[in-house]
Amino acid sequence: GIRADIMSLLFNNPEEKFYVREIARLTNKNASGIKRELDKLELMELVSSEREGNLKYFKVNRDSSLFPELKGLIAKSSGLLGALKSVLTASDAKSAFIYGPYVDDTNIPYLDLFVISNATNIDKVLSDVEKRFGREIRYTIMTEADYKITKKSGDRSLKKLTGAKKILLLGRL
Repeated sequence: GIRADIMSLLFNNPEEKFYVREIARLTNKNASGIKRELDKLELMELVSSEREGNLKYFKVNRDSSLFPELKGLIAKSSGLLGALKSVLTASDAKSAFIYGPYVDDTNIPYLDLFVISNATNIDKVLSDVEKRFGREIRYTIMTEADYKITKKSGDRSLKKLTGAKKILLLGRL
């Protein structure tokens, strides 16, 4: 539901603040429903808000006595893939997928991740997920422009990578 999506986004990105329409876009939900839920979550003191100009930003209330427990529950329920999807979506990654041995065996201690993004904070958010789940994330990041040029040139290794078995986290190739 809407509340679960909002909480997953906010608890997986506790350093970030988001405005209503941004949350609606990132969760693919209706802005008025998002606003209603945020108001309820604020009354429960699970989220806090602040105004900047004419925008009202919401973020998780880290001072809430329920924060540690809810953060743990959300991490467990959404799992590693949910956390990756959430932080990459919030970082404006355009597309991301997992490839390599992890696709067939989720018990291996690392995963290979390919991300198409122009964002500069991907290293930090992936490092946070690594720490939280105790799993090494070996990643490749390409800007959108580089991806388009490399794809257009018919690059063999990119073709092999995008054609391989994968777990698509977001976007399309």
